Amino acid sequence: MKIIGIVLVVLGIGLAIWGYQLSGSVGSQITQAVTGSDTDKVMTFYIVGAISFVVGIYLFAKK
Repeated sequence: MKIIGIVLVVLGIGLAIWGYQLSGSVGSQITQAVTGSDTDKVMTFYIVGAISFVVGIYLFAKK
């Protein structure tokens, strides 16, 4: 279970970084300027990354 936890932590960090990079794209910046919020794709990467990270930490720390 610890290996799965480590994989989920790394995956969560990777998805969050990928979402951050997508938020800097031209299309995303235009959407932010018009609507005032991130695109759904960026928010999906952030949310899935955070959930993956938290579950990974839980699995890693669990006895």
